Amino acid sequence: MKKIRECKEMYGSSFQELFVTKNMVLCGFMAALAVGLSMTTSIEVGPYIRIGFSGIPNRIVEFLFGPVTGCLFGGALDIMKYMLKPTGPFFFGFTFNAMLAGIIYGSAFYKKPISIKRIAVAELLVKIIVNCLFNTLWISMLYGKGFFVLLPARLLKNAIMLPIDSAILYVSFTYAKRLLYRVGCFPEKSGSRPGI
Repeated sequence: MKKIRECKEMYGSSFQELFVTKNMVLCGFMAALAVGLSMTTSIEVGPYIRIGFSGIPNRIVEFLFGPVTGCLFGGALDIMKYMLKPTGPFFFGFTFNAMLAGIIYGSAFYKKPISIKRIAVAELLVKIIVNCLFNTLWISMLYGKGFFVLLPARLLKNAIMLPIDSAILYVSFTYAKRLLYRVGCFPEKSGSRPGI
């Protein structure tokens, strides 16, 4: 019962974040940053490794404002990115994936202390559930390729990217906390708000 109550409180608190003006302004800034990063910044390392940075603004929103805001932000941003730069047919499954990832990351990080272990567990969950299962299923449905034919390469890619993405996210959170405190988005003393 205690866990259910804590979960309800977390989701209720995250929903309330949507009605704070400065939070929505910051979400708008993060959306613009994500769009810019998605169009300019990525590093290709061989056929299986693509290091991208456009997901970092999503993770910061989920970290600051929780799973409800993260879910809605992820879905809206996925649609916005597609409208600005369409690649292939629009398929709601990928928008669903962005929303589901927002729920997972938001639940893992919102008002909780950030550690490399917590980040690695959240990354592992997203890579298994969203990237390997759902993404592979949607690609299989869209392009008529067998799910189990696609799965091994996708498992390998995500296994390689797990430590890389975890390290990038840990560094990003460390600098984001300092920057947001410095610019006054969260004027409370560090530690007075859990997770900040």
